[in-house]
Amino acid sequence: MTVLKNDNTSPPFDGIDKLWRTCNYIATAMIFLRDNVLLRRPLQQADLKERLIGHWGSSPGLSFIYCHLNWQIIQRSCPMIFIAGPGHGAPGVIAPVFLEKGFEHYYPEFTADADGLKNLCQKFSFPGGLGSHCTPELPGSIHEGGELGYSLSHAFGAAFDNPKLIVSVVVGDGEAETGPLATAWHSNKFLNPIRDGAVLPFLHLNGYKINNPTLLSRIGNEELTSLFRGYGWTPIFVEGSEPDKMHIEMASAITAALDQIEHIQVTARKNNQATRAHWPMIILRSPKGWTGPKYSHKQKLEGFWRSHQVPLKSVHTDAEQFNQLADWLSSYKPEELFDNNGQLLAAISKFIPDNHLKMSLSPDANAGRIKKPLNLPNSKDFCVSVGSPGQTYHSNTQPLGAFCCSIMDKNPTNFRVFSPDENSSNKLDDIYRVSKKLWLANYLPEDADGGELSPSGRVLEMLSEHTVEGWLEGYLLTGRHGLISTYEAFIHVIDSMFNQHAKWLEVAKDITWRSPIASLNMLITSTVWRQDHNGFTHQDPGFISLVLNKNPEVVRAYFPPDANCLLHVMEKCFRSENLINVVTCDKQAHLQYLSYEEAKQHVYAGIGKWSWASTDEENTPDIVLACCGDVPTKEVLAATKILMTAFPDLKIRVINVIDLFTLASEHTHPKGLSDLHFDALFPANIPVIFNFHGYPWIIHRLTYKRHNHEHFHVRGYQERGNINTPLELAIINKIDRFSLAIETISRVPALQSAGLQLKHKLKEQQQSHIDYAHKHGVDSPAINQWRW
Repeated sequence: MTVLKNDNTSPPFDGIDKLWRTCNYIATAMIFLRDNVLLRRPLQQADLKERLIGHWGSSPGLSFIYCHLNWQIIQRSCPMIFIAGPGHGAPGVIAPVFLEKGFEHYYPEFTADADGLKNLCQKFSFPGGLGSHCTPELPGSIHEGGELGYSLSHAFGAAFDNPKLIVSVVVGDGEAETGPLATAWHSNKFLNPIRDGAVLPFLHLNGYKINNPTLLSRIGNEELTSLFRGYGWTPIFVEGSEPDKMHIEMASAITAALDQIEHIQVTARKNNQATRAHWPMIILRSPKGWTGPKYSHKQKLEGFWRSHQVPLKSVHTDAEQFNQLADWLSSYKPEELFDNNGQLLAAISKFIPDNHLKMSLSPDANAGRIKKPLNLPNSKDFCVSVGSPGQTYHSNTQPLGAFCCSIMDKNPTNFRVFSPDENSSNKLDDIYRVSKKLWLANYLPEDADGGELSPSGRVLEMLSEHTVEGWLEGYLLTGRHGLISTYEAFIHVIDSMFNQHAKWLEVAKDITWRSPIASLNMLITSTVWRQDHNGFTHQDPGFISLVLNKNPEVVRAYFPPDANCLLHVMEKCFRSENLINVVTCDKQAHLQYLSYEEAKQHVYAGIGKWSWASTDEENTPDIVLACCGDVPTKEVLAATKILMTAFPDLKIRVINVIDLFTLASEHTHPKGLSDLHFDALFPANIPVIFNFHGYPWIIHRLTYKRHNHEHFHVRGYQERGNINTPLELAIINKIDRFSLAIETISRVPALQSAGLQLKHKLKEQQQSHIDYAHKHGVDSPAINQWRW
């Protein structure tokens, strides 16, 4: 155990303590009071809020850390931001932000005086007011904290390519029990001390969650030290409950930690040698509900789970608790903290940094103010040459890797690629020509043979979807750009993270002072239809279902059918702001359909008729074959060929969808087609067979209000699979060319009799191809080498 003591250069603890007392007073007032917020007269029942909402338990520890960091910022003039993992402890962050006029800077009603404090108390956890978490409305926040587990990965994302910034992050001991947080401790192995900033974690052990002990708080210091040294950290302990002693220990601990950080960075930058460092962290043991009431009706409050939310729940009806609240508020001696106007006394204000260093006003926490647009190369330089449609096979994602390689080259300090160990598998490895994978741990000789490792790499891989997603989110929220690629089946690991980021964007877009940030770009590959060896466990296209649930203002979903379309889609995504762009495209070799210019027009429209594959010319079609996704598109085209050959007079219209949300009504989604445009593509009373990449109900959900919806017959993944060849998997889920041709015969009245013999032959062909796959382990050459 390491405990640092006071030295001869200690800060004036009385001033820091008064600032902390003020924060605790405000935090308490926010939870309980709507009037008489400075106790200028005896407390009355009428001064209380009718409904008491808020979390007191973590708040004193959060503001304790915040106040001590402010002193260090003043002394060192170092830029810093503050991330509160226990976001439900927001009163402990809102209070110091209010005192340093972070609120007043953006919200004129929250002036740092008596009137502003009254407004703050009345608006906290109140309809139309401030949330009880560190929401986007909170100046200086880049982390909401409503769902626990992501604070540490967000902190590291903020520190990447930010060499002057120190990211202070408080990890709650409840939060520390989550899987995402546990893996995020390994992020210290990816921090380059030359070009990156630093992360200073505070593991706040206050002992309890809602009504249960926390695991790490019941572990002794020796075991905790072993745990975190094993993670590669250098832990410093601060523990106790007596404020005087705790101020000395915390000041000494932060001083030692920042000195260590400075030493690591100065040494690496002086020698121009990036090696893995054992960064410092601080473990703070303090009571739950610190400085609050210790008991009520003989039940323990401070230092126990009963102080997690509102310690005195019955102040409206219980005279003893009401008197305890009055004593609690008075214990902070507000008369020693505020002047006659309710402003913080000048002697205390000097412990708050100047504007350019206030954590609540940091430009890094309002990323749009410092974000620079990407310097994008010409995507045409990476396109696939396409002569006649459907004649050439090429990996869809490989040109994107070359495109990203050039982006990295042109943007060496504000663009990164993130992945859970899958960049090479996803055919993006051209990027290694400019930047390797970051690796600061030990090297083995064999790593030189294709390992693509480098201490200066800008590609970040770790087999934790949570961690790499958190890194990217933190990177974007502090003004940079990036891409994450991962397998379709396992993007579900970060369903909740996707939800939380979407909610952040939805709220932030309506906050006028929050400037737009770069979009979160997600490449979903290794898709459901090409799991030839992984099988059923890797067959799940359901992430797109989650995307549809989010606010249409912040999500986009693209299914490019070939490499040139993917290039244009990604170029569009890299230029966008305040969105989550989900791009689903398989990595294997697929037929290429559109030239660079044709792809550009198709991506711009998001949906369109492929005239070269259609036979309806300008007439009303007999059947519309629609497709969305690379494999479904190929099968639609193959079915079209079968039908064209068998029924030369059949009028077929082939529609390809790239932007899934074009199918939605213009009244429900900004990308939705007008009814007029939709009806022109899908004429009334004409059967539509829609071949979709994912679950069929999604297309019905998007089109159920359309005029021709009753004639939509959707094929997609039906949760049937095993170790299948691509065609076999398509057949058992009925998205294959034979099934589509059979259904066309059944849906077009003129073919129902004429096509009976063909239907029988097509069913025989299905079985023949399944038999071939089971005998040879691959699809037949007629399938693998099929061309338009």
